[in-house]
Amino acid sequence: MRRKWLRRGMKIAAIATVAATALGFVVMNLWNWLAPALFAGRTITFWQALALLVLSRILFGGFRGRPRHHIAWRRGLERWQAMTPEEREKFRQGWRGGCGERWAGSTEPKVAAE
Repeated sequence: MRRKWLRRGMKIAAIATVAATALGFVVMNLWNWLAPALFAGRTITFWQALALLVLSRILFGGFRGRPRHHIAWRRGLERWQAMTPEEREKFRQGWRGGCGERWAGSTEPKVAAE
């Protein structure tokens, strides 16, 4: 079992390395093709292109699209609305026990107008 996970991890690491290398070369070649001609800019190396990819990941949030946190929030709100008052109180007691006394005075969440 452990060997299977090790192989899977090695495959993922190899694919990530190949993808990063390919993206680095694509960015480098596009930059070196466009920047000098359009802006009279300098050419960049592979490592600078890779750093540019990391910077864009930090600034713009990545390559996978937008996170879908609002969907989970709606699901939780729908669950809360479907609970009976007894279930809500039981949930509150469990929440207070996990979060300490700081949340002891919390109220139920506000419901958005539909």
